[in-house]
Amino acid sequence: MTVNSNEAKRLLEQGNAVDSHTVLYSVIGDPVRHSKSPIMMNRAFRERGINGIYTAFHVQGERLGDFIAGVRAMGIRGVNVTIPHKLEVMPFLDAIDESAQVIGAVNTIVNDNGKLTGYNTDGLGYVRSLKEEAEPELAGKRILILGAGGATRGIVYALLREGVAGITISNRRVERAQELADAFGGSADIRAIDSNAVQEACASADIVIHTTPVGMYPNVDETPIDVSWLRPDAVASDILYNPLKTRYLIEAEKRGCRIHGGLGMFIYQGAYAFEYWTGVPAPVEAMRETVLNAFTQ
Repeated sequence: MTVNSNEAKRLLEQGNAVDSHTVLYSVIGDPVRHSKSPIMMNRAFRERGINGIYTAFHVQGERLGDFIAGVRAMGIRGVNVTIPHKLEVMPFLDAIDESAQVIGAVNTIVNDNGKLTGYNTDGLGYVRSLKEEAEPELAGKRILILGAGGATRGIVYALLREGVAGITISNRRVERAQELADAFGGSADIRAIDSNAVQEACASADIVIHTTPVGMYPNVDETPIDVSWLRPDAVASDILYNPLKTRYLIEAEKRGCRIHGGLGMFIYQGAYAFEYWTGVPAPVEAMRETVLNAFTQ
């Protein structure tokens, strides 16, 4: 369908116009004030002419159940879930999508007339971004993941669907990494190591993915590993997007590695959530533009 300029203007004005028909959406986390999700998602609603408003709520763990009750009571249509609630929110939901069930973490909630269903778009968003920006062919690759949190679960699930040769998960508490490896162990060669074995693991890794908060704003001088451990032909990937290029990536690029930042994952996980909520294709480029502009202001 071709939309003339007047119609396009009307649709843009309709998005985010608060009235008695406005539908509510949100992101929750602890902390959450650093999140760029509100500006990105509200731009998406404007672009598609959807009468929706997206807000951020700082929800502490002991109030998580209260918040979910509020989602039902207020008819909040969709919720994004970020650290540290991706696992803890699951018992409060009515249904869990199969992929989120396997992953064991939820980052997106859809409210269908009071029935709350949990999904996970982290891994899908990550792999789509990785393939577009750094490594289009993941089959047969050996992967090292630094960190074993909720985001790692989604990434492992999505990588296994790409036919990678093996995944090594490193975590300060090796028991947590082993638990994650055991959860997916029947699907491929997955093993857990502690931080003392990371240097050796880097020597055979085609892609080294960092998934912890180390290096996130404002602690931008921190780096998760010594990048001299990386092979110069490896891909160094970081799921952080603030800053857009972490010190880990800056140093890896100097070493000769291809680098991949977290902005694409952030945008695509949001795009998939938007589509779950609205049934409308997400305006990905507008979303990317909005987030990039926020970092330059």
